[in-house]
Amino acid sequence: MIVIKYGGHALPTPETDDPILRVIADFHNAGNHVVLVHGGGPQIDSELAIHVIEGKMIGGYRATTPAIFNVVQKVLSGEVLRTLVNKLISYGVDCVGISSGDGSTIRSIKMKPVIQGIPTDMGLVGDIESTQPKLLMMLVQNGYLPVVSPVSVTSLGEGLNLNADIAAGAIGGALKADAVIFMTDVAGIYRNYPDPTSIITEISAIELKELQPSFAQGMVPKVAAALSALAAGAKSVRIIDGRDGANLSAALKGVGGTVVFP
Repeated sequence: MIVIKYGGHALPTPETDDPILRVIADFHNAGNHVVLVHGGGPQIDSELAIHVIEGKMIGGYRATTPAIFNVVQKVLSGEVLRTLVNKLISYGVDCVGISSGDGSTIRSIKMKPVIQGIPTDMGLVGDIESTQPKLLMMLVQNGYLPVVSPVSVTSLGEGLNLNADIAAGAIGGALKADAVIFMTDVAGIYRNYPDPTSIITEISAIELKELQPSFAQGMVPKVAAALSALAAGAKSVRIIDGRDGANLSAALKGVGGTVVFP
């Protein structure tokens, strides 16, 4: 079982090919079990601009007012989810698109991350309360490739914006995945970010936790998600540059980027 986090930076149009999705389609069609979790930051930013809604990132997370959440839900569980499902169908994959709250896959609570030593109210931003992989397992075991939007919900039915890395880590842990692959825009985890010569090729969860306070911006949720996935039962996590399909092909063979072991 492989869980893949797909970012929104290279979302295809109906007329364009997507080398990343082709790699995923070929891997699935060869008989492998895959769950795809997606983000969509650029698409959310574009929609917020159209509606003249100011967004703000704090500590690597998107502060989410009710107005921003309406855009997030529309974009992630609508535009992005359907685009990915439709494109994978065109590559011969039997897909099912769901949101992370469907079938109790993830139940969330409001997140108040500690930023510069202060618990910070992020609005309608979710953190993991519980996971239930039953729906995903049923889909995978019947030959489907689930595509999961990170839009989540509380046990009282309140929608929350769940960071896609956090969602992928939680799902990877719940499924006891052989690997959770995070596709990002850098080659892996840098010991001295942004120095590319300081890339870490292999690291233990204990060592990564010691380095955790040194990370900033988008790497913060990725590292947190990697550690939570391993703690919940995933067998490995790999962080790769997802802008090149060859990197994903290599990662599916256990090569490249930064691999984190329990």
